[in-house]
Amino acid sequence: MVAYGTAALCCTLICFCLMLGTECYTGGSNNTFTVQPGGSVTIPCYYDSKYTQQRKFWFSEADKCAIYTNFTSETVSVIDHPAQSLFTVTMRNLKMNQYGEFYCFVETYEGNKTTYEGLLEIKNAPDVSVVSSSVSGDEGGNISVKCLYSSAYKNKHKHWCRYKDKSCYTSQSSSVQISDDERESFTVLMSGLMLSDSGWYFCFVGDRQAPVQLTVSAHTIENNTETTNDTGSSDGSGESTLNDQQKEKNMSLWLPVSAGLMMIIIMVAVCTWKWKNRSAEDKKLMKNNAPDTVTVEETVIYSTINDENPNNISQLQFKANTIYSSMEDPAECEGSPAGGTVYSTVAPH
Repeated sequence: MVAYGTAALCCTLICFCLMLGTECYTGGSNNTFTVQPGGSVTIPCYYDSKYTQQRKFWFSEADKCAIYTNFTSETVSVIDHPAQSLFTVTMRNLKMNQYGEFYCFVETYEGNKTTYEGLLEIKNAPDVSVVSSSVSGDEGGNISVKCLYSSAYKNKHKHWCRYKDKSCYTSQSSSVQISDDERESFTVLMSGLMLSDSGWYFCFVGDRQAPVQLTVSAHTIENNTETTNDTGSSDGSGESTLNDQQKEKNMSLWLPVSAGLMMIIIMVAVCTWKWKNRSAEDKKLMKNNAPDTVTVEETVIYSTINDENPNNISQLQFKANTIYSSMEDPAECEGSPAGGTVYSTVAPH
């Protein structure tokens, strides 16, 4: 009953993959890599995210030694990438005697758990290889990978596979196109890249594969205006673009000028207001300090007659002996005010 359920699940998964233009890759003994003597290869070993904190290591049958993560030497590096739930094994300057099986392990409480196994072959003419083992592209863009194969694998099926979910593209799709030139190479074109496309892939021919790392970066769209030719575009879009550029340029020039004029107007208004207030205060101060005016309602003439008495009469005596007299001024006299009164003081002799 369990076997039937497992078979049904596998059939359902295979049908789903075929609908997407892919086929399922189950791993196992098909993980064979061929490398030239003196060459290098990097192999990703994925693990479950629950093992992020566990120790990981790589074991080679050829060297009979285990190398734990975050170790680097001239010939081998084993580096853990917890954020991606994988560790990579890089073997450099490979020699003919390094042929054999290898394993990727994760230490668990139940014992060592195999996460990946494969076979490494060293050949002068690799069965499958790639021009570049690392490619990068922008989000929304596309990348191209050229996969090489030997003449013995000319009639083998060519696939573009992903390590993470073990799925392979076997036919053309909207995002992946595979074209075989049948001259010992085929090209993989991925278009409409998404950030989630980042990861490890491999060119898969028959039972041989070559790993490729894909990095997709967030794409920043720059608002660059293309330069138009002298004749301009037929739909008038070039002229519209130039007009928009001129408007933006004029706006950038007028903004600082307008700000400067506004500041000048404000300063002039403040100075004028202060001057007017100061002028009003000065007028008010002058008015308060001005002497009182005397209004003469009638003409009064005072005169003092002294007969040049040699005797100096004191002021007190003068006041005591002062005689006041009044007389009518004839109307025909010239030089006296009409109807006026003349007061005179006669000092005694």
